[in-house]
Amino acid sequence: MDLKLVRIEKPEDVNFILGQSHFIKTVEDIHEAIIQTVPQMKFGIAFCESSGPALVRFSGNDDELLEIAKKNSVNISAGHSFVIFMRDGFPLNILNTIKNIPEVVGIYCATGNPAEVIIAETDQGRGILGVIDGIRTKGIESDSDKQARHDFLRKIGYKL
Repeated sequence: MDLKLVRIEKPEDVNFILGQSHFIKTVEDIHEAIIQTVPQMKFGIAFCESSGPALVRFSGNDDELLEIAKKNSVNISAGHSFVIFMRDGFPLNILNTIKNIPEVVGIYCATGNPAEVIIAETDQGRGILGVIDGIRTKGIESDSDKQARHDFLRKIGYKL
């Protein structure tokens, strides 16, 4: 078995979700779920099929995000993995909806941070072992850090 590290390539203002599913209809179901949950969201989805023709299947409503999704899926090339790249919305806006799609097995990460995917490769194929999301923790928040977090969440409308 070989271990590989795949860096997610995306613009800084783009968020993404990396997950695993188990069926070819994943792309269509995720597309429908996003449109029904956050109609204004711009997104690109790509799914690594792991049997038959083993193609990267894709869908979305933004050409740039579609290209980013396809490129990252080819780089990851782990069976039944999917990526969703998005603008005009955040992962938390659609995360529960995505997790409730029957064929979605799990979510590895949902972030806007720089990320790296840890891949195991065997003669059979590739699998995702985990994700490095963002940077290493620098310390424990102070009282002023708590206040800044509190104020920020209210400023962007996620808390009252």
